[in-house]
Amino acid sequence: MGSMEFESHSWIWDGVYYYPHLFGGLMLTAALLGFSTSYFGGIGVPSLPYFWPHLGIFQKKKYEKKPVRVYMDGCFDLMHYGHANALRQAKALGDILVVGIVSDEEIIANKGPPVLSMEERLLLVSGLKWVDEVIANAPYAITEEFMGRLFSEHKIDYIVHGDDPCLLPDGTDAYTLAKKAGRYKQIKRTEGVSSTDIVGRILSLMRDTKVGDGCSSPSMSEQPQDRNLTQTNENQPNGAQISHFLPTSQRIVQFSNGKGPAPNARVVYIDGAFDLFHAGHVEILKSVRQLGDFLLVGIHSDQTVSKHRGTQFPIMHLHERSLSVLACRYVDEVIMGAPWEVTKDMITTFNISLVVHGTVAENNCLVSGDADPYAAPKAMGIFRMLDSPKDTTTTSVAKRIIANHEVYQKRNAKKTESEKRYYAEKKYVSGV
Repeated sequence: MGSMEFESHSWIWDGVYYYPHLFGGLMLTAALLGFSTSYFGGIGVPSLPYFWPHLGIFQKKKYEKKPVRVYMDGCFDLMHYGHANALRQAKALGDILVVGIVSDEEIIANKGPPVLSMEERLLLVSGLKWVDEVIANAPYAITEEFMGRLFSEHKIDYIVHGDDPCLLPDGTDAYTLAKKAGRYKQIKRTEGVSSTDIVGRILSLMRDTKVGDGCSSPSMSEQPQDRNLTQTNENQPNGAQISHFLPTSQRIVQFSNGKGPAPNARVVYIDGAFDLFHAGHVEILKSVRQLGDFLLVGIHSDQTVSKHRGTQFPIMHLHERSLSVLACRYVDEVIMGAPWEVTKDMITTFNISLVVHGTVAENNCLVSGDADPYAAPKAMGIFRMLDSPKDTTTTSVAKRIIANHEVYQKRNAKKTESEKRYYAEKKYVSGV
């Protein structure tokens, strides 16, 4: 049957679907009057005795709407809540979100060396609750050939990007082809953070601290810094800039699962700073989630982190760290500003069945003689040390940047200028 012939008879099948009894009666009448069933448009309807018992399938069958598949790509280096929010918005534009992760080679050619490896970036992106599929080693620019692959092999309906311009080295728009094809959709860029900003914050630590084993150098001020602001003055190293982060209750709601534990759920608790959210965090959270039905994560306050790790930490402040953890698919709920000590009252309040701590953590060398924060769960027999799947720490990631600070300072200087232009020229874009 040709496509035209099929379309010309589609009204009949629609009628059979929406009005099965009417069409069943029509077919019966036709049979009694001796008409051939082929009269009905030559659609090859089976003879009545065979057809009638199967009429019920048309009452049960529903038109299945084809899921809309959307694609978004990126480097996703130093994964942060801005990346997560972009992918959340992209998922809202369709049913299935496919994410392309740009290869190390392409990043080096277009932006300079990435901080995180492809393996780490894959773990971070795959660990986000809104991501359904990933494509590793995606190209930096969407060429005609790659766009064809997206449409044919991956069945992509729309290609998504933020409202900030993405320019290739020659100055052209990286998404021109998708726009011309009418398959482009735009989302609102998340204000307040970028990989450039985070690199700037880390580079600013070099001014008067030595990031080594997680402890402050003796020359550092003993006064805790206000981590809600990233300092911006002429004394700051090249690349550091102001944080435009504007936390709202709506953003927390958007990231939250919005559900509490079931009445008999096994609630598992783990706490920490979760600063500069990295692949090690994803892997330990995945492991802990497998120990129960509901994963509750305690995120220490900025003051607590500074007290135990040094005044150069945290790099990301409490709201930023909370959103990064909430975006992880293995996490059900977070406590923002969780206490250092896990008390019996806290265990009762949240109905915690198991308290877990990983074997890999930053050195807590600034505070000596502190009481064991896990004394209560240990006494109750509900504490467990869990082997950390990775040895990555916030400090180890920061040290990668500091070790190549000249390269990143140069890259940040260039990137900072483009971000300043974006903020100066940006217009309101409706976000989701």
